Amino acid sequence: MVAKINAVHFEISERLSAFIHKKVDKLYRRFDFISEAEVTLKVVKPETSLNKEAQVKLHVPGSAELFASKTCDTFEEAVDLSLEALERQLEKIKEKK
Repeated sequence: MVAKINAVHFEISERLSAFIHKKVDKLYRRFDFISEAEVTLKVVKPETSLNKEAQVKLHVPGSAELFASKTCDTFEEAVDLSLEALERQLEKIKEKK
C-alpha cells in the first residue's frame, strides 16, 4: 500500500512521518483491501490551541473513497482520531463483503 503525506506550508519532521507511516501500516495490516492512503497536515489559525488539522483519505477498490478530518492540539492526536474514524467506516465495508 502507498501512503502519501502532504504538509501544507511547513516541513514535516522525520519523527512525525515515521509515526504516520506506522499508524497507516497498522491499519493496512488489519484491512488489506486498502490500496492507498493520503494524509494532509496543516496548521489552522496559529493563535488558537486547537490548530493542528489532519485529513486522511483512503482509497478502497470497489468502494467510494473514505475520508476523515480532525483538528487537535498535536498532529499525532489528530492523525490517531482520524484513523479511528476511518476504522469504523472500514469495519462497515468489511461486514458487507
